Amino acid sequence: MTHSCCFTVFTPTYNRAHTLNRAYESLKNQTFRDFEWLIIDDGSTDETQKLVASWSKEADFGIHYIFQENQGKHIAFNRGVQLARGRFFLALDSDDAAMPNALEIFAQAWDKIQSNQRGRFSAITGLCIDEQGKLIGDPYPCSPLDSDSSEIRYKYHIKGEKWGFQRTEVLKKFPFPEVYGIKFFPEGVIWSAISREYKTRFINEVVRVYYREETPGSQLTRSDPACHALSCALGHQMTINHDLRWLYRAPLEFIRSGTHYARFSFHVGDGFLAQAKKLSWPGRCLWIITVLPGFFVFLQDCINRQKKAA
Repeated sequence: MTHSCCFTVFTPTYNRAHTLNRAYESLKNQTFRDFEWLIIDDGSTDETQKLVASWSKEADFGIHYIFQENQGKHIAFNRGVQLARGRFFLALDSDDAAMPNALEIFAQAWDKIQSNQRGRFSAITGLCIDEQGKLIGDPYPCSPLDSDSSEIRYKYHIKGEKWGFQRTEVLKKFPFPEVYGIKFFPEGVIWSAISREYKTRFINEVVRVYYREETPGSQLTRSDPACHALSCALGHQMTINHDLRWLYRAPLEFIRSGTHYARFSFHVGDGFLAQAKKLSWPGRCLWIITVLPGFFVFLQDCINRQKKAA
């Protein structure tokens, strides 16, 4: 497949006209210019469309704006992958900013992979800082480090915000599940699936500024665990079914995942038998240990909801 540019920088947005300028200004300042900016507006009712239209007239790089009815970030992501013209797909949130040399760092890091080995790799991932310039999370134990997202999580126990691109052709093989009524889906499930087939090169280079901001959606999710119960249950189900080989490396993480699988499954009305049927045999062994704690957390959620409603 041929591509018209090196990078598609993809930004899904919803009523973020007041922060989208960060992303735009950071792209204007990129030292590497072979990219397009693809914006998918997930039903905004603010001034986003007018703002992007004004930028399109002045920018010296391609800006492609798509509006859709509100369906969720994961649906916008799937659509963005299909529309991307770039060889590499880089998702930049509407309230964050790329470092001026971010695309140059990514391109150079990719070129350093031996050409006969690149088929094994899907991504390059670097580090993030906050708005005060402080590193978010852990650096990698060495740089470059050829690994995958599951190994980074379970073996190396690397925490914190990271940022990187994926090969567009790889993402097309791993779309987010599109289930009616679900407007949120945990991204880690897709990265885990990709990690079972491809490697990522991790580098200790700062490539993004991550802004810590509260949004109404994030507040709602914490106040009502049932808000995204179906997508959370599916996410934990996939983790248990596909990543359990890492249990010996991170037992507490899997116990936590099993507990939350049961918790969110009860929220969507799945009883004990229905939950067990959705798991592999090894997954059921973990579930037997965690289902009762998950049930009690579910009951506590219900009690908390009743208290807030009273």
